[in-house]
Amino acid sequence: MEENIMTSSIQLNNDSNLAYLLDGNGGTRELDANEIATWTPQAGNIWVHLNYSSSADAEWLTHSSGLDPLIVEALLAEETRPRTTAMGDGLLIALRGVNHNPGADPEDMVSIRLYIDDTRIVTSRKRELISVTDLIEQFNLKRGPRDTTKFLVELVDRLVLRMSDTVDLFEDKVAELEELLLATESRSLRKELAALRRQAITIRRYLAPEREALSRLMIEKVSWLDDDSRLQLREVSDRLIRHIEDIDAVRERAAVTQEELQSRLAEQMNTRMYVLSVVAAIFLPLGFLTGLLGINVGGIPGAEYPKAFLIFIGMLVAVVAFQMLLFRWKKWI
Repeated sequence: MEENIMTSSIQLNNDSNLAYLLDGNGGTRELDANEIATWTPQAGNIWVHLNYSSSADAEWLTHSSGLDPLIVEALLAEETRPRTTAMGDGLLIALRGVNHNPGADPEDMVSIRLYIDDTRIVTSRKRELISVTDLIEQFNLKRGPRDTTKFLVELVDRLVLRMSDTVDLFEDKVAELEELLLATESRSLRKELAALRRQAITIRRYLAPEREALSRLMIEKVSWLDDDSRLQLREVSDRLIRHIEDIDAVRERAAVTQEELQSRLAEQMNTRMYVLSVVAAIFLPLGFLTGLLGINVGGIPGAEYPKAFLIFIGMLVAVVAFQMLLFRWKKWI
């Protein structure tokens, strides 16, 4: 391992860009630019947290971090899928967490990329991630990870833990829509069900490869990842699998509810069309008779007879009565 990989300074005046030296007791010390430039593995484990959309951070990663160009390219990629790749005795990992930033949609997940080995951690992201904020708070309370291995386990655990609220929200929402379906016939439920299904499908699209990334993480042969940490990662992976199963259940329940709603709406439409058809069938012969006797030509029966109109009305009533009896006999109504 190189004795000094941090060969240049990084701007730390932005709160989003941080550099910490882990003290091994759950706390950290924030590093300035000179300390980053002179850092060596003997000084302790270092964590550098960057914004890959920042040109200054990208410049530092490219020219001054001492990382392999493939690692730098992955840390700076605009789009990436969750994955785990061994790079020597280190790990290049891309994960996603639920976006809990104000005004954000839950399915708009935030990506975090990190390179980690036994002495250094380099993470990059574009938007704030609550799980990382939680880690910083734990460090401030002197209860943070003691080394890079525990850092990795803690970060993954918090990413999956933060998904629980979103999954619970989806389950509560679909249960609410199922209840509303029984109590109302509002067409607005269709939009809500479609939106819920879209959210569930989108978030699962990212969680499925994240499950594979965690599975890969547990089997990668790196010297600093001990058996106890692998067991903890397995527990986190199992929890993620349960979240995926819950999301699948939400998606299926939403689909069934949507089908039931469409069936009810179709039944309502059929009932209305049936009523209109019956009304049209009743008035069809009446319209024919009134049209026939309303033509302006000579020879209309009863044209000169004063009671002809009343007789004609009686005939129409008799036709309607006959039709009603016929419809009942045919079981059409």
